[in-house]
Amino acid sequence: MDGSSSDGSSPFLDRVRSACRRKGYTYQTEKTYLRWIIRYVKYHGTKHPRTFGKPEVREYLSYLATERTVAASTQNQALNALLFLHRDVLGAEWDRVSNFDRAREPERLPVVLTQAEVKSVLGHMDGPNGLVAHLLYGAGLRLSEALGLRVKDLDFEYEQITVRQGKGKKDRRTLLPGILEAPLRRQLRKSKATWKEDLEAGYGRASLPKALERKSPHAATEWRWQYVFPSVRRSEDPRSGGIKRHHRSSSAVQKAVKRAVEDAGIAKSASCHTLRHSYATHLLEQGTDIRTVQELLGHQDLRTTQVYTHVLQDGKAGTRSPLETME
Repeated sequence: MDGSSSDGSSPFLDRVRSACRRKGYTYQTEKTYLRWIIRYVKYHGTKHPRTFGKPEVREYLSYLATERTVAASTQNQALNALLFLHRDVLGAEWDRVSNFDRAREPERLPVVLTQAEVKSVLGHMDGPNGLVAHLLYGAGLRLSEALGLRVKDLDFEYEQITVRQGKGKKDRRTLLPGILEAPLRRQLRKSKATWKEDLEAGYGRASLPKALERKSPHAATEWRWQYVFPSVRRSEDPRSGGIKRHHRSSSAVQKAVKRAVEDAGIAKSASCHTLRHSYATHLLEQGTDIRTVQELLGHQDLRTTQVYTHVLQDGKAGTRSPLETME
């Protein structure tokens, strides 16, 4: 693959990286796409992918489903990476592939906590991790969306949160619970103090969307572009090489939620995403229109939101066990 080295560097892979950045993909997406592309090329004997076409893509995707038995979401991720490779890097004039063996997604209903259980979990959390968890339930945010919040995304006057470039690359607005205004303002004061210290030390530049970075490079040092939940330490930006303060790590919040679930004595397999599932289910329980819930969650397809109606139907269908009707 154009002299690829053990560290994943080669002229070809550099082209892939450049194409990712041109498209405005996140660093995480770039890493994921590179992994799939390297696996795909290795599967086909490390020939240059310019010699590949749809048959090679179909064969690899079918292999993932039948031999590797990956989940449907994993296969779809690989498909997106390979479409990107052929279309945006190699210039193929096709944007879809069909007629391959599809991985089957197990039909699982999401884990949902009761309001009492949510209250108990959140009651066992504090600090920034606790505040992030409150946003997952109180605003229905994904963990990546909560951690990626910038100062300008919080609108206390209208009690709204703007989620920038959420899943599907769409912006949306969701609820900012009034009860979280005071703790969020406290968090902002701490974040601002950290930002000022960074500025005085010669840092204080936030990572910006690529287009904005070109158009307005000075925006990186503006307060409104800083993260609401900054990391506890500065680190090197893997793309620019500059020293910046990224947002808080997802693993820190995930571990804190896991501990809180255990401390609350809850046996359900609950995670950060369970808080978002619970938010959706409880909104529907209180009579919120499903279309409104769809918009608040940022679901492109209503069928994704409808899974929560199945949770309600299974739990409250009005059917009673015969044991309870015995006289």
